[in-house]
Amino acid sequence: MSDEEPVVRVAGIGKSFGGAVALRDVSLELYPGEIHALMGMNGAGKSTLVKILSGAQNPGAGHLEIGGGVQGQLTARRARRLGIATVPQRRELVMTLTVAENIMLGDLPARGSLVRWRSARETARQALRELGIDIDVDVEAGALTVAEQTMVEVAREVRRGSRVLILDEPTACLGAEAAAQIHTLVKNLRDSGVAVVFISHHIGEVLALADRVTVLRDGAVVWAGLAKETDEPGLVRAMVGRDVVSTRPDKPVRRGGTGLRIAGVTEGRFVEDFTVEVRKGEVVAVLGPAGDAQSRLFDLLSGRRRPERGELEVDGRRVPFGRVSRSLGSGLRCVTGDRRRLGLIPELTVDENLLLARDRLDRRKLHRWDLLSRRAAPLRHDYRVVTLAPNPPVGLLSGGNQQKVLLAKWLGTAPVACLLEDPTNGVDIAAMADIHALVDGLAADGVAVLLASSDAKEVMRLADRVVCVRDGRMIAEYDIASITHDELVAVALGGALS
Repeated sequence: MSDEEPVVRVAGIGKSFGGAVALRDVSLELYPGEIHALMGMNGAGKSTLVKILSGAQNPGAGHLEIGGGVQGQLTARRARRLGIATVPQRRELVMTLTVAENIMLGDLPARGSLVRWRSARETARQALRELGIDIDVDVEAGALTVAEQTMVEVAREVRRGSRVLILDEPTACLGAEAAAQIHTLVKNLRDSGVAVVFISHHIGEVLALADRVTVLRDGAVVWAGLAKETDEPGLVRAMVGRDVVSTRPDKPVRRGGTGLRIAGVTEGRFVEDFTVEVRKGEVVAVLGPAGDAQSRLFDLLSGRRRPERGELEVDGRRVPFGRVSRSLGSGLRCVTGDRRRLGLIPELTVDENLLLARDRLDRRKLHRWDLLSRRAAPLRHDYRVVTLAPNPPVGLLSGGNQQKVLLAKWLGTAPVACLLEDPTNGVDIAAMADIHALVDGLAADGVAVLLASSDAKEVMRLADRVVCVRDGRMIAEYDIASITHDELVAVALGGALS
């Protein structure tokens, strides 16, 4: 940990939007060669603080020092010139350009009107090499994995001279192997002298990576100190204000017949001869690295795509692939892991999104606002959806509340079976506990639940059985009671139990 002066000092920052206080008297220091984790529930003020650090917003109170100088009206352009950059959750690469073109974007070496491509590629290679990244600079960005895209964005910002790099949920949606790649990159950044702000909901990775931690709650700093001075229960209490425990319930075994049957499903190299049965009242998880076979199940089971071969049955009745209406009509509900692109319509209100699946996009029903509110109220209550305004656009909600709206939209329609794709992706620990309880409730009500996940810890918490997949193929199946978390991780990564 560095004994140098902080490269950034935040002192007494406050920010309000109308009557809502987003930040109050927030202070922290960022040191070169240090990983500083910023934690808090959704809505705690992290995003507002990041916007102030990056010049996207100005504080209403307090001041910001960069390199020892107090900054007045900081702009995004000036923040970049001073060496502060943000790598957001949503990638900001031009997917049709090569890695080299993305890294050199806006700064391509030229002689007259001619780009010196050999020099551009070599500079890009050097930028990657200095961070220990091995990626072909001639590959298009769209062909890279999510982890590799993150690495390219980081290399671009470091090459531009960033001294402070804010990484917003860089391991969200990543499996263990890809997350480990990002962890190595973050350590390399620290070792090269960069001040890293690491934002994550995953407490385990924060404790493993961070040198220092600042926790926000309701816009204020409630705990700040060295990572080695705290533990997981302490961080949970700081973020939530109380103990939050999501424990596996003792549930009686009352399973019925087969609710969902998938047999011999094959789709190119992505899914090969996938077969699983889920009984009513049972939770079966499909665990594998992010982007493996389990990530294809949503498209196949929802009817968005048709596999090369295979069979699908819901409650004993054959359901044709490739027809969304038939999938829905069978009683199968598929909840996507991509709520922003496929799950919700951000511009529509919370109540409209809650009832879209029921009203089949009949806007005449949706625009009877009094009826809409009355019909949506039970879903809001049952799924613990919290909003500050009476009925805001769903895109303004926290990640956890958006996810609850998405679950309520589909699971509030009496499913016989359901597929849940990474149901707690990008939510805070309290929302995660609520969602876990909802899944328990589905099983208790006799729904056949198929959980597609890359999170072994969540699988251990929710599932009765687990099917491990690797490179599109099923490699093992276990009762959860017969395997430990560490054994499950080892199998999912390609190992085997002795």
